[in-house]
Amino acid sequence: MRRPRVLVTSGDPGGVGPELILRALADPEVGGLADFTVVGRPADFRRDAEALGLPMPSIVPVSGARGAPVGRPSAEGARAAVEAVRAAAGLMAGPDADALVTAPVSKEALRLGGYPWPGQTEMLADLCAAGDLRVLLMAGPLRVVHVTAHRSLRDAIDAVTRASVLRTIELADGIGRRLLGRPPRVAVAGLNPHAGEHGILGGEDEQAIRPAVADARARGIDVAGPLSADTLFPRAAAGETDLVVAMYHDQGHIPVKLLGPDEGVAVTLGLPFLRMSPDHGAAFDIAGRGVARPGSMKAAMRAAAGVAGRGRQDAHGTH
Repeated sequence: MRRPRVLVTSGDPGGVGPELILRALADPEVGGLADFTVVGRPADFRRDAEALGLPMPSIVPVSGARGAPVGRPSAEGARAAVEAVRAAAGLMAGPDADALVTAPVSKEALRLGGYPWPGQTEMLADLCAAGDLRVLLMAGPLRVVHVTAHRSLRDAIDAVTRASVLRTIELADGIGRRLLGRPPRVAVAGLNPHAGEHGILGGEDEQAIRPAVADARARGIDVAGPLSADTLFPRAAAGETDLVVAMYHDQGHIPVKLLGPDEGVAVTLGLPFLRMSPDHGAAFDIAGRGVARPGSMKAAMRAAAGVAGRGRQDAHGTH
């Protein structure tokens, strides 16, 4: 059986992406897990490889932008990052790649480059004509799928509907099966304090979340909820459930980052392929200094290799 084949995009070369990738690949406990191929501009990796005394990786070269300044967002860095993602998405449509890991980009740089996307998730959604995506964040003992992510809290509340919660539960079940090799136990957090106290503290839990959980259960998913978030996350951290469905960004991100600092991995659900990324930004403030910590990048690459090793299959969350 062949080893999994994983593509890794450079991210913004003005940030820490190339350094993180080189450091992660130099760790035999990571680099030996899969056939990793970098997608990006060779010059960006040569610069950091020489500075760090590390070997050059296998690279699918992209061109387009001139050298990006190190240590600050720029249009040139955005163009290099976008070309790497565009090339990788094309390769993922073929038979020779099993998973994608993306190094960080900068929202500010994307704006400077004139791009419409706030991040790589939206970029990949456009490139793959995919919609209604979700984000799984995992670190330490927690795996959390979010019904909403980068929205204001007011907008997030409006986006918690029976359909959106059901879609998230189905995606959580699908990625759980791939990560664990078995049907996962899914727990759904309530939106309001104490999951609304049967409508006393807000009606969304009874009107949207509980019916969605019933729908998912009728489809054969092992799911419970809505459950009060303040007691659910400690129970999940203790291993009582495999995945938590959170209603909004901070409800899920805060416990994950508290319990798994420097090792967070974001997984995009709903694309036609598996995509993972470190859960941090381009870190321009430390770029070029040789001090970036590769823990989150290593975790993303390990996770991608592990899931891809189960066989290339659709990541839509079907079961």
